[in-house]
Amino acid sequence: MEQSVWLAGSKEQTERIARGMLQAGVVELRPHAPFVWSSGWHSPMYCDNRLIMAYPLLWNLVLAEFMEAIRRYFPAVEVLAGTATAGIPHAAALADRLNLPMAYVRSSAKEHGKGKRVEGRTGQSLRTVIVEDTLSTGRSALDAATALEEEHMNVLGVVSIFSYDFDVCRDSLNERKLTAFRAVDYASLIDAAAMLGVVSDSEVRSLQEWRLHPEQYGH
Repeated sequence: MEQSVWLAGSKEQTERIARGMLQAGVVELRPHAPFVWSSGWHSPMYCDNRLIMAYPLLWNLVLAEFMEAIRRYFPAVEVLAGTATAGIPHAAALADRLNLPMAYVRSSAKEHGKGKRVEGRTGQSLRTVIVEDTLSTGRSALDAATALEEEHMNVLGVVSIFSYDFDVCRDSLNERKLTAFRAVDYASLIDAAAMLGVVSDSEVRSLQEWRLHPEQYGH
């Protein structure tokens, strides 16, 4: 039986962060007026984790969960690598708290200067954890992992604030033998939305169905 790549924190902390994300407007749920992603998928929700930086109490909850996850799941880490641009502030704050060096991965190499794609701490076989804000298809995190491996670094896994837990992401992570910690998983976020009265029972069912077949939603 294939082992799950998904790692999670305590149920209590996950619920606290999920409620905070909904109350702060980090996540907007619109089952009857879907958003359109750059991939062309129609989505009944939009998650903008950049807003978390505007709410220090919520951000501190997230960083505390990241610290616990690093210590529990990736204790051998030597470098934290943020994805540009959304993962960079979280990686910087986390690196400061853990007294670890940091790097960040550009979406593409610079077209001038040294033409680097990975900035900051690099080095042969350095054990690295990628810091993401959101995992959807996983493409951004896996692209960053490739860039780090091209610098001969050893990528241990990924930490993310939120994950949609799509099968395509799970399968891609499994293929690369990477595990991913997320402070809030999709099911917990929807449970929190239901408890707060943000969505009705029928909307909860719609949101659950969308996660299973996102490419078919709204068509």
